[in-house]
Amino acid sequence: MVNKTLFSRLSSFLPRATVRNEAGGPAYGFEARHALAQFAATGCFNNTFYVDAETQLETVKELITQVNDNLFLAKLAVYSRERAFQKDMPAALVATLAKRDTVLFHQAFDRVIDNGRMLRTLFQMIRSGQFGKKSLSSSLQRAFQRWLNSASPEKLLSASIGHAPSLRDILRMARPTPKDNSRRALFGWLTDKELSRWAPAGEADLPEQVRLLQSFRAATTADQQVALLESLHVRWDLLADTAKDAKVWAKIARSMGPQALRMNLNTLQRHGVFEEPGMVEAVVERLTDEAEIRRSRQFPYQFFAAYLNTSAEVPQAIKAALHKAAEIACGNVPALPGPVVIGLDVSGSMGSAVTGDRGRGGTSKMRCVDVAALVAAALLRRNPDSVVVPFDTQAFDCKVDPSDSILSLAERLAKYGGGGTDCSMPLSKANTDLSRRKFAGVVLVSDNESWVYQGRSYLHGNRGATGVVSEWQTLVQNQVRLQGGDFSGPKLICIDLQPNSTTQAPERSDILNIGGFSDSVFDVIAAFLGGDSGRFVAEIEAVTL
Repeated sequence: MVNKTLFSRLSSFLPRATVRNEAGGPAYGFEARHALAQFAATGCFNNTFYVDAETQLETVKELITQVNDNLFLAKLAVYSRERAFQKDMPAALVATLAKRDTVLFHQAFDRVIDNGRMLRTLFQMIRSGQFGKKSLSSSLQRAFQRWLNSASPEKLLSASIGHAPSLRDILRMARPTPKDNSRRALFGWLTDKELSRWAPAGEADLPEQVRLLQSFRAATTADQQVALLESLHVRWDLLADTAKDAKVWAKIARSMGPQALRMNLNTLQRHGVFEEPGMVEAVVERLTDEAEIRRSRQFPYQFFAAYLNTSAEVPQAIKAALHKAAEIACGNVPALPGPVVIGLDVSGSMGSAVTGDRGRGGTSKMRCVDVAALVAAALLRRNPDSVVVPFDTQAFDCKVDPSDSILSLAERLAKYGGGGTDCSMPLSKANTDLSRRKFAGVVLVSDNESWVYQGRSYLHGNRGATGVVSEWQTLVQNQVRLQGGDFSGPKLICIDLQPNSTTQAPERSDILNIGGFSDSVFDVIAAFLGGDSGRFVAEIEAVTL
């Protein structure tokens, strides 16, 4: 049983805030490894509400300098790519390892550089010179050559989509030695046969998929293209410019993977796909394939992003399918050991794009508040006795039906607020209006930039502590008294959706700070509330290379 005398005296030992966050409010600084992990799970190298891209880059470089453990950097790169689904940060860490430890670099490279886009991202970072290398050293060249020679023709064709740098640029710098005539011909085709060492191979040596793609692009009728698509299996982007009509586009849509289909509903609409007989029904069936959703571990926020981005012209049946798919995806969110208070930050800064400002045409419509609302809705759906508290500088009364559509829940929750940020508000509400309810803990979903009413802690006699820590200690005392018995105390989980090196509650046995919003975040929350002592950084350290 918990020592209640100890908990009653803890208020006098509350830690003083050590730094100021980007909004100017008191906060606690992370140690370097944890701070770098937060960036690795959320970093986008784009302008955010409080920090521009250049400042974010300099912060990451400084943190990398402070972390001397190259094995941790390699594991963090893998975690950032495979579990947090990031692109820029894992490439930056791999680029760093290319200079610091070539053995770990090659191990991480093979896990992180898993497609052509990642290959181009790494190449661009190396050429920039920001992470220690400005050109392809022999070790880097070997890694690029290995990727180029082992990738399937289909993977290389996918990698040819995109520019600045292009796959042609990479081939000219990496100069891989083709392993056979087929690969020699493919490299020559991808570079317009500018490299004489690849020129001797003829078109007859080209892989079948390349020859079929050439035939598709040269076809003069839609029927010819439809017939070729029976055997042609390449990314839809490679077909888009020469697809003849809606009938061809409908065939392309049927061959799209679940991710591509979900992300390109507007494209299909523009090309008349949904006017083709049976296509609305076919797309609905694909989107709501329960086995596929569970197999690919698609999460509700992905369907929410698609829902937010669908144009008004997309058929209602398909929009309804996105709702149903999100419901199915909720099955990938674990049940928690008990009800929790879910603090949902709806302040003004949460209205910024979750992946940062990428300039006109490149900025995501998915805002931080949308992601936070979706996380809250998903947790509520799986744990219906929990309570959602939207907040900015006040805690909003929020009456929601957990059985409502998860996308409708998220859309409704995201409409609250818009003011400043006081992350202590949901805890304050738990200590007053909800003080008779039993909770396993509190989950705060925020950008962590609390700055308003920080003087509140002085009223509690907790000079120098943040409002979150002050209110949290009161909540701990209340819950221990309320639940008694063998209850070891509630847990506080702070989920940060933006790159940050500070927090409102420092790490300790009952407080966990997590960065990002991937599926792994839900698993860490459930484990921590269930008594697992594993921490965010420990999850990274547990990665096997």
